Amino acid sequence: QVRLVESGGGSVQAGGSLRLSCAAPGLTLSVHSTGWFRQAPGKEREFVAAIRWNGGRTIYSDSVKGRFTISRDNAKNTVYLQMNSLRPEDTAVYYCAAGRPLQAASATMYDYTYWGPGTQVTVSS
Repeated sequence: QVRLVESGGGSVQAGGSLRLSCAAPGLTLSVHSTGWFRQAPGKEREFVAAIRWNGGRTIYSDSVKGRFTISRDNAKNTVYLQMNSLRPEDTAVYYCAAGRPLQAASATMYDYTYWGPGTQVTVSS
């Protein structure tokens, strides 16, 4: 079963930056729209950002727009989430997800087929 692999999580102070990476062994991300979701303790999983399979469109949640940037490097089969100006409320487990081949980017978690186990991001004030 294909599973994505997140990395780059950690602890940072408010105002700091982190870059998350999503690798996909056994999956060619260049034909899969990819998204990032997060889940804080006691809360539902929520959409963060997504990028179309050809990189032609990106979408962001209002809470991260202007601070986070999603990008992809198809040569490395990797999708990134650059997170700047981090806030304590960004603390969560961050998950990478990929949709079906050539599917449009989506903010809906049920549109994604492949998921990673998540990486913890902790932002202290």
